[in-house]
Amino acid sequence: MRLRHPGGEPLHLSYCTNVHAAEDLDGIIAQLDTYAVPIRARLGTDVLGLGLWLAAPVAAALAADPALRARLRRELSARCLEVVTLNGFPYRSFQDPVVKHAVYHPDWTTKDRLSYTLDLAHVLADLLPDDAARGSVSTLPLAWRDPWDTGMADLVARRLSRLADGLAAIESSTGRVVRVGFEPEPGCVVESTGQAVERLAGVDGDRLGVCLDLAHLACAWERPADALKALERAGLPIVKVQLSAALETADPDPLRAYAEPRFLHQTRNAAGDAADDLDEAFARRLPGPWRVHYHVPLHVSPAPPLATTIPVMREALTHLVGGPRPVCDHFDVETYTWGVLPPALRPQTPEQLAAGIADELDFARTELRELGVST
Repeated sequence: MRLRHPGGEPLHLSYCTNVHAAEDLDGIIAQLDTYAVPIRARLGTDVLGLGLWLAAPVAAALAADPALRARLRRELSARCLEVVTLNGFPYRSFQDPVVKHAVYHPDWTTKDRLSYTLDLAHVLADLLPDDAARGSVSTLPLAWRDPWDTGMADLVARRLSRLADGLAAIESSTGRVVRVGFEPEPGCVVESTGQAVERLAGVDGDRLGVCLDLAHLACAWERPADALKALERAGLPIVKVQLSAALETADPDPLRAYAEPRFLHQTRNAAGDAADDLDEAFARRLPGPWRVHYHVPLHVSPAPPLATTIPVMREALTHLVGGPRPVCDHFDVETYTWGVLPPALRPQTPEQLAAGIADELDFARTELRELGVST
């Protein structure tokens, strides 16, 4: 959706399609009709934004073939859909029965991750609406924390230099600006904004920055104002914000219903104790309160004593768009866990999933309107 900041700057609101399993072009186009078109109709918006997820094989095919890119752009336009941001974190197979640590591979020590990200940037340059100022691609926070050493850090630094050079070449050849944001996540080399400042020091700040996931920010128990100030002082732009909410509770026992085999659900408490998944947190009997990396629909309020980190999201949005100028212009609702929610919350049909995503987007749109953003 196209929005406008009170200062006049355009903002973009989208939903991330990594919740869908399609990994080839025909499947991606089919999911537009199954989900995106009904969502747009339910919201009553002229144009719906997608934070498109393209698995590595289809990204490579699109990057290599201008005709395929033109076809995808036509299919999007015919349905009044637009893309200004891509999710380049999962490489492929993100909705497999078991994902867990596999989502962090290949990481930024590999040529495959660099090639995939540049493929995405090349594709996005052709998908961007003509009047869009720039595009964004989100990516993983370098690697999972273990193993990690100075040799790997040096290798990653060289990869990021080549990434910036590749983005510059795309801008030179297409006239379109695409920036890449590294997404801090619990358990990774870059878990917090402080680690982002440390690990990303010296990168090309015109092309590389941070993708700020607000559930991850909450799980790190960071104060949004402090996090944003640290990034600003370091010259690291926020190229994309993922609107998301984590689970929070002072009584962890009801969270047993959320332990599931597909995704990691990193758990952190206010004292700084950490577990890499819910089962581990229960086994170690971490004291509460807990915040859990489990993206829950923005508009859903779990039964007490469970709650969500929506207050953190609201506080962050106040600082991101509440000033005279927005800190960021790309906002992507990223709830990829619909298929693993407890049965009472889980959609049973494509129609129910489309309705749920539309309700999330409407919730996000309302939150932004409260801050003076117009639609």
